[in-house]
Amino acid sequence: MEILTTMDAQQKALTSFQVDAFNKKLSEGREVSNVLDKDDFLKILITQLTHQDPTEPMKDKEFIAQMAQFSSLEQMTNMAGEFGKLARSLESGQAMGLLGRQVEIIRGDEVIAGTVEAVKGKEFPQLLVNGTYYGFDEVERVSM
Repeated sequence: MEILTTMDAQQKALTSFQVDAFNKKLSEGREVSNVLDKDDFLKILITQLTHQDPTEPMKDKEFIAQMAQFSSLEQMTNMAGEFGKLARSLESGQAMGLLGRQVEIIRGDEVIAGTVEAVKGKEFPQLLVNGTYYGFDEVERVSM
């Protein structure tokens, strides 16, 4: 049995096609982001520390400044998460306040009018109108 160590033009083209198809499949559903998050910042810091010149290590002040920036970034990320929770909680309270009220709901080109009979869901509240549940964000108008 002979093992081939080189490929002819047809095999190269086929392999190239398969690699391109595989890479395209891998990248499907992934979004490229131009925004750095805390994980990216930490990776940059670790890379910087690992590849620094041992004869001229990072100055203490520079290191402390970068750690402070990382700490600030972490706190801002945590605050953004908490603000998101607060917004969802407020939305849930607003949905509960619609019980028994007349609403108009827009779904595509259709306008559904009726009384809010029930509310379910905490994070993404839904309103029961005319026997069907609709998202709170679909409410266009509220009246008595």
